[in-house]
Amino acid sequence: MTNKQRLDLIEKYIREHKYADLHTLGTRFAISLSTVRRALDELETKGVLRRHHGGASLIETDELAKEYDFIARDQRQAGEKFAIARLIADQVQPGMTVILDGGTSTYAVARLLVAKRLQVITNSLPIAGLFSEIGSLETIVTGGNIYNRLGVLVGPLCEHSLEQIHADIAILGGAGITEAGVWNHNALIVATQRKMIAASERAVFALDSSKFGRKAMSLTSPFNARFTIVTDARPTAPVANAIKNAGATLALATE
Repeated sequence: MTNKQRLDLIEKYIREHKYADLHTLGTRFAISLSTVRRALDELETKGVLRRHHGGASLIETDELAKEYDFIARDQRQAGEKFAIARLIADQVQPGMTVILDGGTSTYAVARLLVAKRLQVITNSLPIAGLFSEIGSLETIVTGGNIYNRLGVLVGPLCEHSLEQIHADIAILGGAGITEAGVWNHNALIVATQRKMIAASERAVFALDSSKFGRKAMSLTSPFNARFTIVTDARPTAPVANAIKNAGATLALATE
């Protein structure tokens, strides 16, 4: 295969899928990770894609789509998300059953779990794709309808599948955090997150400081003693006090 043929195939794949991680591209086209990186660098120079930690995403021209697109969100607060992800990943021990919510904060955690022996349950197609070639992980994907912009499965079938399981820990994201609790935009996503919380011994929320003081359409849950809130800066006193009064844990990550 010539370099041009390789570039054309990778470009076609990313245009179709909107994003791709290094391992997926390397496996799909039978090339080394260093070759993948060089190809992505060339395509970034051409203006086709944007490199990010562990992969690349298609550069979108629709600004409204950017607001909601999975990869567009992945570019935001990247350093903070990595610090939060590292702290959460350290809490996950080999042999655990772990629920991973969809979203870029949980995807950042997933990248740090690839070497651990785990049973993972997820409604995230990007996370399922990341884990698809990892031998040490058993990955279970919920059913449901695809919410395309975030690449997550939602709806009654997804919720029903979560009612049938038990996990040691659920790792979730959110759109906002106030003294009332954790918020999210979409009612179907919120319903799914509530099932994940109910199915787990404890829930860990990855929420960078850009989420402070933000409400969304629905309150996913008030704080409770089974929750750990992991963020990169101390929230305002009302939020910190609400977390403490509920018996929840606040954990601060630093880059």
